[in-house]
Order: sequence, then C-alpha cells, then structure tokens
Amino acid sequence: MLILSLDTTTAGGSAALMDDGRLLEEQPGDASRTHGERLPSELLVLLERHGRRLADVDLFAVAAGPGAFTGLRIGIATVQGLALAERRRVVAISALEALAWAVCPPLAREPIADLVVITCMDAQRGEIYAAAYEPPGDAASWRQAGESGGVRELAPPVAASPAALLASWAPLADRPALVVGDGGLTHRAAIQTWNPRATFVEPTPLLAGAIAAMAGPRARAGDAVAPHDIRPLYVRRPDAERDRDRRTAR
Repeated sequence: MLILSLDTTTAGGSAALMDDGRLLEEQPGDASRTHGERLPSELLVLLERHGRRLADVDLFAVAAGPGAFTGLRIGIATVQGLALAERRRVVAISALEALAWAVCPPLAREPIADLVVITCMDAQRGEIYAAAYEPPGDAASWRQAGESGGVRELAPPVAASPAALLASWAPLADRPALVVGDGGLTHRAAIQTWNPRATFVEPTPLLAGAIAAMAGPRARAGDAVAPHDIRPLYVRRPDAERDRDRRTAR
C-alpha cells in the first residue's frame, strides 16, 4: 500500500511517502512560503523523486488538527482534492496523537509502568493544545497498538491555559509523564510544579511520517473515509470568529 501523508498544523509542516510500511521519505515544508503557495506541488515533487505518480497512491493521510486554522484548511482541502481526483480514501489523524506515536518507539523496547504521554502544542493567546495518551505496557499490547495504529487516549484534545488544563488533569499528576511538544517546553516550569515526575523531550519536527505509519493500520481496520467526510479538529473556534464576536459585543 502506497500512502501519501501531509501535515500542515505548523508553518513548515511536512509530507511523507510510505510503501508497505517502509518510509521512503519524510520531507519538511518550506516555512518561508505559505502552504497555499507550496501545495499541492510539494506532494507531486515528492512522488516524482521516487518514480511514482499520483495515480499510484493507494491511500491519503492528513493531520486533522489542531493547529493554525488557515494551514489546516489548506492541507485538508489539498488532500481532499487529490483523493477525490483519484477516487481514493483518506485517513485523518490528530496531530497531538501523532506526536505521541512519534515518541513511542523507544518505549516499545523499555516500557515504563503507568506512564502517560502528554502532547502540547503552542496555541498562542496564552493557551496550549494538549492531550494525554497511555502507551502500551507490554510486548503484546505493542503489537496490538501497531495493528490498530494508535495509543489509548486518556484525555481528549483541548485548548486551554496551562493552569486550567493542569488543574483538570489532577488524576494524572501522580503518574510518570513524558511531555512532548513546543507547548510543553514553553510551560515547563508549570508542568514540573504540577508533576515533578515529568520528563521532557524535544518536539518532533516532522509528523507526516508518524501520520503515514498510523494511517495504514487504521485503513485496514475500516477507518478510512471518503474525502468529503474529513472533519477538521479545530478544538477551539478560529481567531477570526472570536475577534468578530468581540467587535459585535462592543
């Protein structure tokens, strides 16, 4: 199965090409140009480098969010258009879950009992996008996770201030935690006060490879959808709508 995946939740984002579970390439996007200027040409060039055509793609995958509203819309619309043209299905995956999946491979070799993986992305305006996941705890569970293409969600994606978020996550404060993402590093002091057992890892710069790896098992499990059925994971309302409501209130 040839999978073409795209992540536009950050300014640069990334794209990846995976063939039967083997990652052919994962490339960063050019953050100096907007997603609208670069897509879909970046995806077509990626395919050409590996001697593939758009018609060769069996499955498309895309980051559903959260992230910048404009980038998400452009990325999803690009994948929808390509998949519609080729009559292919699409798997949409949370960028927060992809972050958790990307840091999990070492844990498959050395599981940590009762570990929680916390993914945090800077949401601007003093908020973070965050979610919490539980990685498998033994070899059998890792095999099952590989077959399902995901980790178990403990707390769903939200957008909130760090203080409000951590207060709502009180039951997780006593567990060893692995924190990944730029939002975690920005608010490291608050997180360490909330959970002294938390350790931090550098944000994974590219997510398209993890998204492609998760998409294959999910498609085989029946989770691929028609292009028009993709639902963005905005978590909070777009800034333009919130600004409009404030102007109306005034």
